Amino acid sequence: MKRMTKAAAMAAAAILPLFALTACGSGGDAEGSGDGNTLTVWAWDPSFNIYAMKEAEKVYQKDHPDFELKIVETPWDDLQAKLTTIAQAQQFDELPDIFLMQNSAFQKNVINYPDVFGDYADADIDFSEFPQSVTAYSTIDDVNYGVPFDSGTAVSALRTDVLEQAGYTIDDFTSTTWDDFITKGKDVLAKTGKPLLSGIAGSSDLLSIILQSAGGSLFDKDGQPTIAGNDVLIDAIEVYTELVESGVFVEVNSWDEYISSFVNGSVAGTINGIWIAGSIQTAEDQAGKWAVTDLPKLDGVPDATNYSANGGSSWAISSTGDATLAADFLASTFAGSTDFYDTILPKAGAVANWIPAGESSVYAEPSAFFSGQPIFQKVVEFGAEVPSSNTGVYFFEGRDAVSAAMTKVIGGTSIEDALDEAQANVEFAMN
Repeated sequence: MKRMTKAAAMAAAAILPLFALTACGSGGDAEGSGDGNTLTVWAWDPSFNIYAMKEAEKVYQKDHPDFELKIVETPWDDLQAKLTTIAQAQQFDELPDIFLMQNSAFQKNVINYPDVFGDYADADIDFSEFPQSVTAYSTIDDVNYGVPFDSGTAVSALRTDVLEQAGYTIDDFTSTTWDDFITKGKDVLAKTGKPLLSGIAGSSDLLSIILQSAGGSLFDKDGQPTIAGNDVLIDAIEVYTELVESGVFVEVNSWDEYISSFVNGSVAGTINGIWIAGSIQTAEDQAGKWAVTDLPKLDGVPDATNYSANGGSSWAISSTGDATLAADFLASTFAGSTDFYDTILPKAGAVANWIPAGESSVYAEPSAFFSGQPIFQKVVEFGAEVPSSNTGVYFFEGRDAVSAAMTKVIGGTSIEDALDEAQANVEFAMN
């Protein structure tokens, strides 16, 4: 077993007593059954991830009538804590057969806790049918450890009625650059009084989206931080700063305020992962007044694209579970069934990372809310173009350091000084 980081070991030791009371000896609630027909799954969100798993179970049962899933609802924070504890205590028999992982945390967990994870080396899964940018999150040393599930592919979602008031259409914001976006955004603000975008102050979500769109990262291939002097990151920060200072982007104080800003119509759009469409559609009075398109790209950056991502998750299999059955189940459903994705899309809005799903008639159906666009088909096409981004073990430390740097830049600190400090903070955390 590879050695865990000091921080991971300390975290595990801190939560071990609590978890020992709730998990040890829990039998079927944590372990695979070993009967050759039943798999245990850990996942969060009953209306999304768990719903999808239950529908996948139905699909697999058509050819395997004795098959059964035992799904244990496990919030992400709890799931991460359990994995850490199991790895520290080496109680691998407490693992489920399948568990969900946030994409941005996948590399960190596999590198720190290799004995927890099984791989898909012998699985009948064609990983080329997923966007490379997504499989990269769960690929270590050319070995696949995750089957991608929900898409975090980013979109620009804009109010077409507001754009029309300013003399624009969604086509004017398609395959454009950030310079052009900001110029037109200023014009929309002057003519309608509405900013185009909003986001939470101190969050690096939009910054991360811009960075990945150009193939940028906060770490190199060896996991070392590349924050200070990172030209693509500097360009992204300059764009973000201009968005805020021009009034085209409004910073708010919380997630609820962010959602309210476009639901109540105080801003005319948002840029985020496609999962934000569910929140947008809660504004029923705005049906037919929205459209989605690709992202602006950085000007003058050789690898810049109009595509990026934010969020998403993948299915892992454990080292001690029924890996053969688990891999076959996932290969037949999440990595192989158009019917499955056609079923979960309308109810849960779960957009596939599996590229063949986008070829179905369900994905091609127009969305009345989004101006008759086949938005889910568009998103699958966008996802295939998203550049890869290296996360590594210290992704969250890097993200938090850059978020703090952004706040200082907005407050007047130079970009260079802020990023030098961010680099130093991440290096300190690593050491």
